Amino acid sequence: GLGKTIQTLSFIQHMVNKGATGPNLIVVPTSVLPNWDREASKFVPKLSRVIVYGTRRESIFRKIADADLVITTYALLRRDLEELEQHNFNAIILDEAQNIKNPNTITARAVRNIHARMRLCLSGTPIENNLFELWSLFEFLMPGFLGSQHAFQRGVIKPIKEGDAETLEYLRSRVKPFILRRTKAEVVRDLPPKIESVTYCALADEQAELYAALARKLRDQVLADVDQKGMAKSQMSILDALLKLRQICCHPKLLKMDMPGFNSNMVSGKFEAFKDMIIDIVEEGHKVLVFSQFVQMLQQIRGWLQMTDIPFCYLDGSSKDRLEQVDRFNNSPDIPIFLISLKAGGTGLNLTSADYVIHYDPWWNPAVESQATDRAHRIGQARQVFSYKLICQNTVEEKILKLQDMKRGVAEAVIPGQDSWKSLTREALEMLFEV
Repeated sequence: GLGKTIQTLSFIQHMVNKGATGPNLIVVPTSVLPNWDREASKFVPKLSRVIVYGTRRESIFRKIADADLVITTYALLRRDLEELEQHNFNAIILDEAQNIKNPNTITARAVRNIHARMRLCLSGTPIENNLFELWSLFEFLMPGFLGSQHAFQRGVIKPIKEGDAETLEYLRSRVKPFILRRTKAEVVRDLPPKIESVTYCALADEQAELYAALARKLRDQVLADVDQKGMAKSQMSILDALLKLRQICCHPKLLKMDMPGFNSNMVSGKFEAFKDMIIDIVEEGHKVLVFSQFVQMLQQIRGWLQMTDIPFCYLDGSSKDRLEQVDRFNNSPDIPIFLISLKAGGTGLNLTSADYVIHYDPWWNPAVESQATDRAHRIGQARQVFSYKLICQNTVEEKILKLQDMKRGVAEAVIPGQDSWKSLTREALEMLFEV
């Protein structure tokens, strides 16, 4: 919410005014394509633009050479690479550039093949999990600038992980001239404050019994797996086990399993606390964004809202009317709630009509949650924003919070404010399954 889109469009307008030739290619996640189109028509209406979208794109391709702005998505760029490689662009700009954080994906290789005089990466979270993501961004921007993958891994990442402050300072000074960073603190004069708090919920009695029984069972399975195959090869079974525990915390209804005494109609302590919270927020006349990574949980909430006749908007990965939902929510004082799946709506949306944000369940990566909260806490927000994270006490959710705090470190040192997801130790793993 610090104006990356507008600054980028202004920069392109400035280049066109100065006589720069050739189209400017902007590659964006599918979810924010309509937003870029709308912002371009609002802020740079004189620039001719081509939106590459849909199934029949041949007629669109013919217009690329004469356009000032060409906006496409990462998914379509992969398919249209042969066509796009034929053009010499003035600039290629990647929005939410963390989409190329893995340098070996088809997407990352595809964007590196586009010919352009200038390259630009936009991101609210340039390093989400590890320093290698930074290498990938720079390999796109200036191939070879940070050395080969192998050399960077051996000569930079390894020493930094081992606590070498000199290597960290070298990396920071090497990349600093090429990073223009805006922090919330720098524009805090223009933004009302954001109050973030954790609300602890207790599991309901039956739910707590189910959680304890399942946690013990899964812990034994996972540790046996780790002893047999090692941590790296057990990753899928670890994540699957943790997923089940996180689902119980949200609502036992999310769990699909046969277990003695398991009844999916159990009460969820968190859901009951959430309902009380929502009723208070709505009665006080506020508007609230509700994020969950579980679409099934959003559907549970949706069912309850329909029963209680509380109007709401809804957005998940399958929603086709994304922009209409955003407009309805922003422009209707009578719609107090927007249910949003974290993956589908955590970035790229402007929802400053809301002044409350609820994260129904925690995500491993605090940067993702922070980005989601900033759908409301961004330029254009006139009120204080309250963000609540709902956490079930004495469960994996509380432990995820601990891990989040432990993980702030390496990446924060290179680009402060980022999150570094280090590999899980056996000790941390046992801690996650403790009851």
